[in-house]
Amino acid sequence: MSTTAICPDGKAPNPSTMQPRDYTWLFALGLIQAFLDAYGIGANDVANSFATAVASKTISLRTACIIATFAEFLGALLLGKSTAETIRNGIITLGDFQKYPELLMLGMWCALIGSSTWVLVATSFGMPVSTTHSIVGAIIGMGIATYGSSVVIWNYDGVAKIVTSWFTSPIVAAIAAVVIYLSIKFFVMKSRNPFEMGLRTLPIFFFVTIGLNLFYVCIKGAGNLTKPESMPPAQQAAFFGGIFGAALLCAAFAWFFYVPWLRRVLYDEEDLKVWHIPVAPFIGKQPKRTVALTPWGEERMKAERAAGALEEGEKKEGDAEETQAAIATTDVVAKGPNDLAEIMASKKTIFGKAAAVFTHGTEVEVANHDAERFHELHDVAIKYDSRAEELYSFLQIFTCTLASFAHGANDVANAIGPLSLIYLVWSQGGQCVRLGKSVNVEVWILAFGGIAIDIGLLTYGYNVMRSLGNHITYHSPSRGFSMELGAGLTVLTASYIGLPVSTTHCITGATAGVGLCNARVNAINWKLLAWCFFSWIITLPIAGGIAAIFMAIIVNAPRRN
Repeated sequence: MSTTAICPDGKAPNPSTMQPRDYTWLFALGLIQAFLDAYGIGANDVANSFATAVASKTISLRTACIIATFAEFLGALLLGKSTAETIRNGIITLGDFQKYPELLMLGMWCALIGSSTWVLVATSFGMPVSTTHSIVGAIIGMGIATYGSSVVIWNYDGVAKIVTSWFTSPIVAAIAAVVIYLSIKFFVMKSRNPFEMGLRTLPIFFFVTIGLNLFYVCIKGAGNLTKPESMPPAQQAAFFGGIFGAALLCAAFAWFFYVPWLRRVLYDEEDLKVWHIPVAPFIGKQPKRTVALTPWGEERMKAERAAGALEEGEKKEGDAEETQAAIATTDVVAKGPNDLAEIMASKKTIFGKAAAVFTHGTEVEVANHDAERFHELHDVAIKYDSRAEELYSFLQIFTCTLASFAHGANDVANAIGPLSLIYLVWSQGGQCVRLGKSVNVEVWILAFGGIAIDIGLLTYGYNVMRSLGNHITYHSPSRGFSMELGAGLTVLTASYIGLPVSTTHCITGATAGVGLCNARVNAINWKLLAWCFFSWIITLPIAGGIAAIFMAIIVNAPRRN
């Protein structure tokens, strides 16, 4: 044992014989497994932010992937250091590991195995599961296998609170999304002139959306750094005043510049670009536009052309075949490829086929995947003015982007939290390492986790997006906006009251709630919802069981003296 009398922090050394850089092989294995866990987070959890936008045809899958790639990475790098969510007080007590920190390294590696295995398996089946609950379950299983069930805090301060969130968070998110959607439905969509009423109320939605999303990023994404209750009164006033002022400024910008631009682009169909927004009230009339702003707008333009062909066909007979072909575009939406094999078959060169392996996750069909199977589910949904719907597209993109940023900041810790603890023990040795409820995360580890999340999103994120999209209920821009904002508001509220909710549970509940607003039971895929709920319940025991099995086998394996 080292004769070190005192550690760099001024405290006495721990009773451990582990020296710095011992068990390098375990640190290397931890890097690999943390990468796989973060990959699974990107493939499964990022769908929470962008599935509604892609399913409602607000943006294409490729655009969503590009935005999410930057938002997730920046969120992880800039705000992910604030706290390591998975190494927090209230799950297991770490005091027993203080004497044997190398055992904690092994345990965190086993926890990453349990979490990543379950998340990747669930993703392959298209099941949206909570990656936070997966790593928590894995840590619980590891703790039980090492020191028994007494190491786990089972009461409401620990595991019981997580179980409660399975039931409360989807319901609360559903209620929030329903209130938002019904306000749009009755005040805008059912008005005499939905498009004009939508333009008038848009600044209000800008104010509410931007204000709530700023709260979401500052409080949920930045962890404990910016919680208002921890600030002095003057700083609190500046905090709330800054958010209110920013939201009010954005609402004013929407009223004076964005609304005139939308009226000219969507109603007058002038060919104005996005950079014309600040000068929209001042420039003269422009030519008619031929390209839609969003995939939703593209389908609207197809429908209008088909309707025009029908009207023209009624006036002059003889070209019935061409007319019917035009009408068919309103019912049969052009579908993209469904898997890697279809994409590679469409590539002509070897280079193109090789590139498809890395980019196919941005090209497969999501919004219209398996459309025939869910045709009846979508038919029973109530449809509203397509131009009025399109007004909410850009609000939804903004909401999804900030949700993705906050997700990268918050959930990257599910993978790199255990890795940070492994690195801490490996780099400092056992005598001077201090095990607390949070772990200081190195910048390179944050970047490592952010890159892995992006790779998972780009290569496999589409699979869960399909399940959270039009397979549960019919999506439109106003519906998707309501779902995303309702889920974000629920997570924000839960942050204040200390309930560990999952963004996966919240967005699924919000999707079901908006689907119920069709006032028809068959407007929701209840079988898929039940399958999602079942996957939530089995997350803790499966991830925990895998981690426990690995830990028990290794700890109790025969040894050669």
